[in-house]
Amino acid sequence: MSPRNGRRTGAHRAHSLARHLKTKRRRRDLDEIHKDLQPENAARLLRQELDPDLPGCAQFYCLHCARYFVDLTSMKEHFRSKVHKKRLKQLREAPYTQEEAERAAGMGSYIPPKKVEVQTQPLDEVLEMEASS
Repeated sequence: MSPRNGRRTGAHRAHSLARHLKTKRRRRDLDEIHKDLQPENAARLLRQELDPDLPGCAQFYCLHCARYFVDLTSMKEHFRSKVHKKRLKQLREAPYTQEEAERAAGMGSYIPPKKVEVQTQPLDEVLEMEASS
């Protein structure tokens, strides 16, 4: 049985659809990416086993953006893109800690967040060329 007021039809779906699309495109948070940038985690992520369900069989992965790419050329294009450079700039600030939250709440003096040096990950083909020469 349809409602008598035609304007309200489908209005309840608009909010849930926007929330669904927002969670569908969700990426890893900056503090999770900072953990991934540690050497032991980075080596594990860059040398993943072949996985046919992921783009490029999980062989082309950007640590900073937490994205998989189909091939090396698309990953190189991504490294030159505005999205990647913006993510590098966001990652320069140290992750938020519990001590910083306590200082902000008045339980200590404020210390500004430290800057972290973040560079684009080296490509395997460049490393192989340097090793051969």
